Amino acid sequence: MPTETIQLRECRLVIEDGVAEFSHQRPEVRNALTSTMRLDYRDMLDRVEADRNIRALILTGSRGSFCAGGDIKAIQHKQADGESGPAAPDTMRRVVLSVHAWLQRLRDLDIPIIAAVDGPAAGAGFSLALMADFVLASTRASFCLSFARIGLVPDLGALYQLPRIVGLSMAKELVLTARRLDAQEAKQLGIVHALHEPEALPEAAWAFARRFADGPREAMGLSKRLLNSSFETPYQTLVDLEASAQALAAAAPYFREATADFLTGRPARYNWDRV
Repeated sequence: MPTETIQLRECRLVIEDGVAEFSHQRPEVRNALTSTMRLDYRDMLDRVEADRNIRALILTGSRGSFCAGGDIKAIQHKQADGESGPAAPDTMRRVVLSVHAWLQRLRDLDIPIIAAVDGPAAGAGFSLALMADFVLASTRASFCLSFARIGLVPDLGALYQLPRIVGLSMAKELVLTARRLDAQEAKQLGIVHALHEPEALPEAAWAFARRFADGPREAMGLSKRLLNSSFETPYQTLVDLEASAQALAAAAPYFREATADFLTGRPARYNWDRV
């Protein structure tokens, strides 16, 4: 299939060989998450959700930065324009809730999400990386929940995602100290799946994403959804959900075709160990 490139407002979406790559394209501000970029996320999700041929999504930055966090200048401008009065807390609350309208769609996307992090992932940028199923990082990547440095609380789901990855005690340390993690420590904590040299990261992310292309989309999407809710779901409820999911997966054409391959001795179409 030919490569499709869609230039959005501040981001770019490239679709090729069943993989979509969504890249932040504001390197002059270290790809800060602006209100315009949030609209790009919404439009990207509309496109990716509608295309069943897309089997994996890569999130990445441009020119040595993943995302430096929220647009602090925009917040300052709003305060200067008089939005710091009695209604300001409600304004901020509604802004954060509006982000979760598309952020939850990103988290629940029924295909694997790979964050390819080169350079800083700070504040909201770190939160975005935590929404990925796999984080591939360059050796010069860094991660920092920098919110406390400017007197804010972590948002974009970081308070939910981080403790589930690193544990509650370590999450408290990273939130309350707002200290910077280098790529190696992030890997040791389980945040990063694999490390690559900066020049090798883009190709490595695409190669990793393409390995999902032959996988069972229905089964992987259902598995991901159940895993995302497993910490909050009682055992018996999860068993019931598991049974329903298995019934759906077994009804998909992929299951029938894959079992036929197995019974006739043909190689499995999806075999992660076969590189």
